[in-house]
This record gives sequence, structure tokens and C-alpha cells, in this order.
Amino acid sequence: FHLVFFRKNAKTMYMSLLLVVVSYFIGTFPSAHLVAGRVGLDPTKRGSGNPGAANVYRIVGQWSGIAVFFADFLKGVLAASIGYAAGGKYLGVICWGAATLGHVAPLTRRLRGGKGVATAGGGAIVLFPIAAAICFGIFFVVAKTTRKASLGSITIASLLPLLIFAFGASTREILFTVGLSVLIILRHYQNIQRLLSGTESSFKSE
Repeated sequence: FHLVFFRKNAKTMYMSLLLVVVSYFIGTFPSAHLVAGRVGLDPTKRGSGNPGAANVYRIVGQWSGIAVFFADFLKGVLAASIGYAAGGKYLGVICWGAATLGHVAPLTRRLRGGKGVATAGGGAIVLFPIAAAICFGIFFVVAKTTRKASLGSITIASLLPLLIFAFGASTREILFTVGLSVLIILRHYQNIQRLLSGTESSFKSE
């Protein structure tokens, strides 16, 4: 009995680990590079140098930026959905974090990734749909009012852990989300410096 129990649990552990690794590599999918590359541009060498939707919007155009946003968003949706379906909500949360980390720090591109907002948003809509919907609404209000997409991103990254707490998330889900939010905010440190100095570019000009 004990041997069967051990084998069953070991198999579950290895499967969970495999899904986390797969989720990380889903996050590394180079959507910004592929979209910008179609017109011969490298998003890490133009504009802000960030391989994300906002920079592609800036250097290529509106529809290209939207395409990158949805591709990055779907990375989070896919990773969180796989984990949730295979092992429950907490595995979904871990896979969500792995995909976001893959986007932010991809081994395939020497850890030079994006800021993780779209990928994190995709996973959040699967795992915490009400809190995520509120965050999306707040983002659009802040971004439209201030014309600073980065301020909207920093705001919702700060609020998401509080919102999932308010809607009854478990302690470990909250702590994991806090860690993810800190990662996203740290990736915006240059934006924070520019916001404080008043030199952050407006979304209208991007």
C-alpha cells in the first residue's frame, strides 16, 4: 500500500513539475519579436527597448501592439488553464507565475523579457475572474485619465493581491500573487523613476 501511495504521489509531483516547466516556456514565446520582426524591427533595440505590447505599439503601430498584447495575454490564459485543469487552482496559480516569469526573464533570450502585465492578466482572468475584471477596469480608467499606461499597470499590480484577498483567496494564493505583483512592479522601476521625474511618455504618443 505504501509503495503504491508513494508511486502515485511521485507521479503527481513529476507531472506538476513538468507543467510548471512547460508553462515557463509558454511564457517565453517571443510575440513582440515576431510581430515587430515582420517589418524588420527589433523591439529590444528600438523605442524603450522593452519587448512588450506598448513598445511594439510605439515603434510599429496600433494593430501590431494589440496583436502582441493578445498573444501575451493568451500565454497567461493557456498556462493557468493547463495547471488548473490538471491539478486544481493552486497548480494553476503556480503555472500562471511560471508563465509570467518566462515572459519577464526568458532563458531563450538571455533573460531579456517584457514586464509581464499582459501575461499576468491572462492568468488572472482564469483564476480570479472578478478581481481581474475589476483590475482591467481600473487600468483603463487610470491609463485614459493620466495617459500613462505604465501607471495603470503599476496600479493594478498593486491592487490585485488586495482584491483576491477581498474575494476570499487562500493565504498561499495571496502570498504567491504578492510575489508576482512585486516582480511586475520591479520590472517597472524605470517607469516609476520617469513618473516621479515627470518625464514618462504619454500613451497617446506611444
